Amino acid sequence: MARLNPIEILSGVEISVKDNAVSVKGSKGTLEHKLHKSIDIKKDDNVLTLLLREGADNAAAQAGTARSLLNSMMVGVTTGFEKKLELVGVGYRAKAEGKSVNLTLGFSHPVNYALPEGITAETPSQTEIIIRGIDKQVVGQVAADIRAYRPPEPYKGKGVKYAGEHIVRKEAKKK
Repeated sequence: MARLNPIEILSGVEISVKDNAVSVKGSKGTLEHKLHKSIDIKKDDNVLTLLLREGADNAAAQAGTARSLLNSMMVGVTTGFEKKLELVGVGYRAKAEGKSVNLTLGFSHPVNYALPEGITAETPSQTEIIIRGIDKQVVGQVAADIRAYRPPEPYKGKGVKYAGEHIVRKEAKKK
């Protein structure tokens, strides 16, 4: 069996492995992941090692993905993840209220986005949204869903964009 880079278990994290299902528990919550059948996992003291089963075609790719997911799970249950969004445009506003984000994005109606379980949103100003959670994939998906309501357009740069995202601008048509 081939092996990959080991994953060092962070302090304050409990990991349990049962039938190729890994459960990661930390101060912020618990996450679970079922590993692909072509991968075995071994736990020694504070190190996790992923092993490839012989004869599996895509075992290396599956193991690399699983290693990254397990590492992200450990970071998520200890420190968590966050994505920042910025609203650019006259009259574009956001307000986080409980388990939803109310958006005014230039449509004839307001947009209310219901947050999934385990995700929190905060609006430090009317044009900023900070999305936080322990699951990296869900945090990224929520940010992408909100951005999809009004993606940045290339002429004036108006819309919902990620913080630090560079919008490639186009030159307007000339007469």
